Amino acid sequence: MTVNLSKGQGISLQKADGGSLTAVRMGLGWQAAPRRRGLFGSRTREIDLDASAVLFAAGQPVDVAFFQQLVSKDGSVRHTGDNLVGGAGQGEDDEAILVDLQRVPAHIDQIVFTVNSFTGQTFAEVRNAFCRLVDENTGRELARYTLDGGGPYTAQIMAKVHRNGGGWQMTAIGTPADGRTFQDLLSQIQAVL
Repeated sequence: MTVNLSKGQGISLQKADGGSLTAVRMGLGWQAAPRRRGLFGSRTREIDLDASAVLFAAGQPVDVAFFQQLVSKDGSVRHTGDNLVGGAGQGEDDEAILVDLQRVPAHIDQIVFTVNSFTGQTFAEVRNAFCRLVDENTGRELARYTLDGGGPYTAQIMAKVHRNGGGWQMTAIGTPADGRTFQDLLSQIQAVL
């Protein structure tokens, strides 16, 4: 059963049988919103959204997986590749980041997932955008966070996976931001850690 998260809501990443998840996938999907244009109806413009995962230790960014560095230095986080237009699966993931929770080094306490409009369009031009967390071993969707309402910003700090006692927890953040890459967001990310 999927949990639809609202901003700020968190869920534990413990399995129903009491065990811990070992590998999760953060999926991102989107479509370009149609724009009304003249006598010929609506058209869409391609939008390049980019998913990134920034790894933090004690509040400081120490590693990342994104379209220019597909694997974190320790190998625990892997980006599956850049999708330049979205909408490939109509509800499926257009970009994904895989996290092997067992391999994440002990000093990493948070992994923050961001979405940026690399081409600079605002989220008002995006529709059906979501991020979701999937148990990578079973394919079961655990949680979904839907971008609602678009807006005049070019980025979103979507969610974080963070250590909670001996396990991991996911929290939907949903904070709008501005920037074309994760580097543009670092000060904004630190405000939500």
